[in-house]
Amino acid sequence: MAKNLVIVESPAKVKTIKKFLGPNYEVLASQGHVRDLPKSQLGFDAEHGYEPKYITIRGKGEILAKLRKEAKKADKIYLATDPDREGEAISWHLSQALNLDGKKVYRITFNEITKNAVKESLKHAREIDMNLVNAQQARRMLDRMVGYRISPILWAKVKRGLSAGRVQSVALRLIADREEEINAFVPEEYWTLDADFLAEGGKKPLQAHFYGTKSKKMALKSKEEVDKVLAGLEGVSYQISEVKKGERVKKAPLPFTTSTLQQEASKALNFSTQKTMSVAQQLYEGIDIKGNGTVGVITYLRTDSTRVSEEAEKAAKSYISSVYGENYVSKGQGSRASGKKIQDAHEAIRPTDLARTPAALKDSLTREQFRLYQLIWKRFAASQMADAVYETSSVKIDGGEYRFTMSASRVSFDGFLSVYVQEDEKEGDSRILKGLSTETALTLKEFESKQHFTQPPAHYTEAALVKTLEELGIGRPSTYAPTITTIIARRYVVKENKNLYLTELGEVVNHMMKQAFPSIVETDFTANMEGLLDRVEEGTVDWKTVVENFYPDLEAAVEAAEKELQEVKVEDEVTDVVCEQCGRHMVIKYGPHGRFLACPGFPECRNTKPYLEKIGVSCPKCGKDVVLRRTKKGRKYYGCENNPECDFMSWQKPSKEKCPVCGSYMVEKGNKLVCANETCGHVTAKKEA
Repeated sequence: MAKNLVIVESPAKVKTIKKFLGPNYEVLASQGHVRDLPKSQLGFDAEHGYEPKYITIRGKGEILAKLRKEAKKADKIYLATDPDREGEAISWHLSQALNLDGKKVYRITFNEITKNAVKESLKHAREIDMNLVNAQQARRMLDRMVGYRISPILWAKVKRGLSAGRVQSVALRLIADREEEINAFVPEEYWTLDADFLAEGGKKPLQAHFYGTKSKKMALKSKEEVDKVLAGLEGVSYQISEVKKGERVKKAPLPFTTSTLQQEASKALNFSTQKTMSVAQQLYEGIDIKGNGTVGVITYLRTDSTRVSEEAEKAAKSYISSVYGENYVSKGQGSRASGKKIQDAHEAIRPTDLARTPAALKDSLTREQFRLYQLIWKRFAASQMADAVYETSSVKIDGGEYRFTMSASRVSFDGFLSVYVQEDEKEGDSRILKGLSTETALTLKEFESKQHFTQPPAHYTEAALVKTLEELGIGRPSTYAPTITTIIARRYVVKENKNLYLTELGEVVNHMMKQAFPSIVETDFTANMEGLLDRVEEGTVDWKTVVENFYPDLEAAVEAAEKELQEVKVEDEVTDVVCEQCGRHMVIKYGPHGRFLACPGFPECRNTKPYLEKIGVSCPKCGKDVVLRRTKKGRKYYGCENNPECDFMSWQKPSKEKCPVCGSYMVEKGNKLVCANETCGHVTAKKEA
């Protein structure tokens, strides 16, 4: 009979850990949380010390009964839930729900599900860390307060089924603010001027870029400025004034954290944050490897630490030395500090064994598991390898009062690049400028000038949003993926070609949150709250103090919003559009994708059609009205009412004004009008209505 009971969260871990521990250990799964605040109420009494009221989660009764039965028989009980705040809280809830007072109860954690790690954790068993538990309790109650007090206001003022959240509402605001930036962006014209030279004895032309005068850099903002420079270069001779050779070192990357893994998986593999976490969870919990049984192949996936254990670092350097050579081993520390507050109980995300190569596991993994494991393996291997070294050369070419420059580089020692190149850092020019000196004669072959326009900020992608949330200190590794999943599920934003776009519904909700709950959607406020939770974890701030200071202000804002916020409902607005089925005048309804026309005779008449809002501008192609439309996912655009016969469309609102330069239509950008013809780019002030 087993004398020891080990309780983990996931059933997927049970078989693996049982195999490591042998017959004296019974391993069972709690299948996540077993207790939570009740769904039907706030779950705490604000007038009596904010003590939370926990209840058993529906459907967990049978699991708890089985755990209680085994706990009674066991001499020792080990709570082996995940190694983070959430896992610590689950262990505490288990100890409460199973009535383990008087029993020998221990908390164990392991960063990887391997035989050594699991057995080692038993040697370092400890008590439940109540600071971690209290930090999680505070987070749960803060999230409950925001969700349960603000969401009903959105139901009353907009529509049922909406939600607000302490982190999700800030993420929505970031996307909305970026959308405003893009819509208000006015492109500015600039030019580049390149010169092709033939060097004495050379066959291929060398392209140099205009720098400015010999004393300072110049920006070319118009064709007139380019023509002035070209006029000043007529008839001049060109000579090389400086040739500089050098060396550049490219540092090896840090191993993955949750955030950087999500970002790189999005760029390199086109994985959503949710998919990345789901596949990583499978790799962490254990893969059935042919000939080895089930074993976890990566370390814990929710971490903001770049630390690597001494044992893993030593093993990695030994592997790299044997496979790539001693000169490829990192000469410094394999993991560098990021300089910010991190939950350093964890390690970075890494393979549990670097010798377990992607190629060796390929037959045991699904395609998605293989691609993500390969990315993690390469990144960790690279982090333990030597820096890459580039040979660089730069040349200055003078003609008259002006200067052109050219530069090139090539890898002289590939170092970590032999294993891993980040998706957004792939090198372009690998030439090196050889045989050039100040004595080399140059002949001008031709000039090439090009017009360009500055580009607006890019729309957020999931990867970019995760990066921004992390930089601002909003949320934690475990919250990034569910936050993005929620705002997409609520149809506040839509995802098209990786980009996140604000929908009309998201616009309404964001405006309402900014108006009624400005502090909730303020990035600094939310980041400061994360800082307070960190201090609760450290034991320097009492968790109930955080809750007590937050709730009264929230309650006051809720009461004010209930009285002052106006409903954003337009379903009763009657239009002049006649229902072709019953003859009634159709009305405007508000749905998940925005506004649409519906017959007021529902349910007898169920006729609906898109609501085409005219903007008072004629179509530049056919002369009919331009109307506001939406994509299937809810993103706004402007198109011709005669679609599909006329294919005119614009993401920006067209204006009645025509471009005085080229005659094309213009679009509104804040208080400016910009020519829609990109080769023209004329900008003028918007006329007062």
